[in-house]
Amino acid sequence: MNTFGQFFRLTTFGESHGIGVGGIIDGMPAGIDIDPDFIQHQLNRRRPGQSRLTTPRSEADQVELLSGIFEGRTTGTPIGFLVRNTQHHSSDYDHLRHVLRPSHADFTYQSKYGIRDHRGGGRSSARETVSRVVGGAFAQILLAQLGVRITAWTRQVGSIVLDKDYHDLPLDQIDSNDVRCPDPATAERMAQLILQVKGEGDTVGGVIECLITGCPAGWGAPAFDKLHATLAHAMLSINAVKGFEYGLGFAGAALRGSQQNDAFLPGFATATNHSGGIQGGISNGNDIIFRVAFKPVATLLREQTTVDVDGRPTLLTAHGRHDPCVLPRAVPIVEAMAALTLADAYLQQRISRF
Repeated sequence: MNTFGQFFRLTTFGESHGIGVGGIIDGMPAGIDIDPDFIQHQLNRRRPGQSRLTTPRSEADQVELLSGIFEGRTTGTPIGFLVRNTQHHSSDYDHLRHVLRPSHADFTYQSKYGIRDHRGGGRSSARETVSRVVGGAFAQILLAQLGVRITAWTRQVGSIVLDKDYHDLPLDQIDSNDVRCPDPATAERMAQLILQVKGEGDTVGGVIECLITGCPAGWGAPAFDKLHATLAHAMLSINAVKGFEYGLGFAGAALRGSQQNDAFLPGFATATNHSGGIQGGISNGNDIIFRVAFKPVATLLREQTTVDVDGRPTLLTAHGRHDPCVLPRAVPIVEAMAALTLADAYLQQRISRF
């Protein structure tokens, strides 16, 4: 429903054009020092209006921590938080009250609930991911205590691909440009493509790559809650995500077993990491590396054919403020969902062994 996780749980609420969005975190251990500036920093990386490559909707996205923290430390009780909406221009969406947008959730929400919020998509809006970033920031704080670090970056925009191994990338430079690509030359080409597409009233998709370091062997489960399965669940729940792969992913399907296998070295190290840090659904101590594919944003600032709520053909020209490419703002969302998944796996492992 609206809750993610079993042991570290995040429940989110709110709509794009409501009073605000927020959530409740349950399962955060007591006694963890909380840095509000880090939580706000992660929100700032996701917030709209941060560059010319994103939607001009200008939200401060200031988080209010309501419960579960005393004198800067977690108490072990539910952590409640709220981020208020302050710049929602609902009138921009009046023309959508009786029109269904192509490739949006308008038709499916209407079919499921018999009612929909036409103002920015309501609950189907990516505005909901604000709550995920806050929850993920708390999870990252917990994981940092264990030496686990999560880093994501833009690997591809349209046909422009950062074709370098992550070992060769200056990952400390990810936030040095608006695209959040750690290679300056590639980042500039990506930015120019996004601006070109924006000028044409169109949109473009791409791929985010994510690296998890410091995860010990043993996290995950052997059957339905395999670590890569829960990561896939987390990533595919993000708006506009169409694909997930880890390790060699689909490229491994063209190889033979002799090429794919990660040979053991003395001390349980492996010669390669084609498995992407996960074997049998359980982390093996190597770096966990995965990629997430995002489709182009469905809202185009150009005329499209569609139908109204009665199924009659009509034309639609969208108004309002929209992203030409979600990749730059999706980087912290991918990190947040990875953190929520790993925090849950850590707490699961903690009760699995004594």
